[in-house]
Amino acid sequence: MAEDMLSIGVDMGGTSIKFAVVRGTEIIDRAEPVRTQDFVAPDAIFAEVGKRLRELIARYPQVKAVGMGIPGFVDHDKGIADSLTNVPGWYDVPVRAMLEEMTGLPAAVDNDANCMAYAEWKLGAGKGLNDLVCLTLGTGVGSGIVANGRMLRGSLGAAGELGHVSIDYQGRPGYYHNFGALENYIGHPRIQEDAAAAYAAAGQEKSFEDCAPYPLELAAKEGDAIALEMWDSIARKLATGLLNCHYLLNPAAFIIGGGVAKAGELLMAPLRGYLKAQMYAPHYARLQILPAMFSNDAGIIGAARMALEEAENRQA
Repeated sequence: MAEDMLSIGVDMGGTSIKFAVVRGTEIIDRAEPVRTQDFVAPDAIFAEVGKRLRELIARYPQVKAVGMGIPGFVDHDKGIADSLTNVPGWYDVPVRAMLEEMTGLPAAVDNDANCMAYAEWKLGAGKGLNDLVCLTLGTGVGSGIVANGRMLRGSLGAAGELGHVSIDYQGRPGYYHNFGALENYIGHPRIQEDAAAAYAAAGQEKSFEDCAPYPLELAAKEGDAIALEMWDSIARKLATGLLNCHYLLNPAAFIIGGGVAKAGELLMAPLRGYLKAQMYAPHYARLQILPAMFSNDAGIIGAARMALEEAENRQA
């Protein structure tokens, strides 16, 4: 079964590309990361990716498949990536075909948030559920959707971009010229900017670093009123986005991870309160709000599992 087999997960970010051999949820071995910004064109990046993959396969010839998560729009069925976040020059790149050619193994490619959601659905907090939304709260807001027991990707591979959903039609302009995008309020940089402004308005001098989520968490736990108000505000805004998503998809659970979510109950307690106050009571009673089980390796674990299962389905 899939739990006993080895596969390789690749997690591409704007800073680095990470590689690991995976068995179920266990990281067996890793290859040295590739620095994304050291290479201009996809071909150059994949020359380095190929070296790392072949090194791992040489050490673990029993590897059955390779999966890769990419931060951008991905046509999963065709295996093509396009318009990557913070990585210029990617247009209709045939990632799956390139992975298969360089390794001789079946491959899969998907959006990085979908890979994280796949890990939580198949092996983590959402195991056994057929309908869930998984979010990762970091620099932006990434999300993946499972509906009726299947990943929901949409016609262009862009389903599940909850970070671009508006919580205010007159709000802040977003990356794609949309107004009030959720990640423009609870993304890491925006949290810092808003916290710095709040402290300045109160006559308190704080460095930009002191306004990042982790220092705000520590300050809130010490009773800092502005930090506590910041976490309440983040929860209220996130609740608005989740309410919109709930009434559209009616998931059994929201699974929440990422760096901002490491604040734990500082975020989750007011979030549950705002959802309960605004949601149809029978719906809230059946809705689970869960912390993600996996952390930084979620994308690797999900990509590896996705590739392995799809390779098995092709052989069936």
